[in-house]
Amino acid sequence: MARAVDIVVAADPARDVGERLAAAARKGGHIVLTGGSTPRAAYEIAASLQRDWTGVELWWGDERCVPQDDERSNYRMTKTALLDRVQTGAVHRMPGELGREEGARVYEQELGQRERFDLVLLGLGPDGHVASLFPEEPTLDETERRVAGAEARLAPFVDRITLTLPALRSAREVLFLVTGEDKADAARAAFEGGPSRAVPGSLVRAIDGTTIAVLDAAAAAKLSTS
Repeated sequence: MARAVDIVVAADPARDVGERLAAAARKGGHIVLTGGSTPRAAYEIAASLQRDWTGVELWWGDERCVPQDDERSNYRMTKTALLDRVQTGAVHRMPGELGREEGARVYEQELGQRERFDLVLLGLGPDGHVASLFPEEPTLDETERRVAGAEARLAPFVDRITLTLPALRSAREVLFLVTGEDKADAARAAFEGGPSRAVPGSLVRAIDGTTIAVLDAAAAAKLSTS
């Protein structure tokens, strides 16, 4: 599992990732999206570069347990930044409004027999969390389910639905997008330290594929490769 991470320090990480997303959309396949302010910019760039996403099936790595039109919803952000700007294919929204356990069960069913994703986009929290897999939480020990419910561990303090490590690791490409000096310690621990339940980002590597981390200079400041 402890495969190397390809580190990319970019002047404009959102553009770098936006270009990668547009290229993936042109190829088609199954792409997992994430939430956050930096991905929003990447989605807007990707939409401007590639309008036709009809060959793509879109999934989410995690979602807050709120209605889809709630301002805290990852889906709502992605809809505004990307979906409303392109022609889409199948869109598999996580049903956060159902609550963490029922929402996870329904999303697991929607995944069906899907064994792997083509691209999984992830952020990285200052505490090292990815998707809604938080440090030392029982969700890190999940080996069977691909989707799980997670308790609120940071603002906004609402329950979550999240893909589990087996689902994230199944991707042909795992792509991290990390910006800001507040992420520098987490980036060092996730990308240069050994696997640790204290740093969930260190546990996500594509088992049979590539893992890439795109960072700005501030987030990469404590990496030996920066």
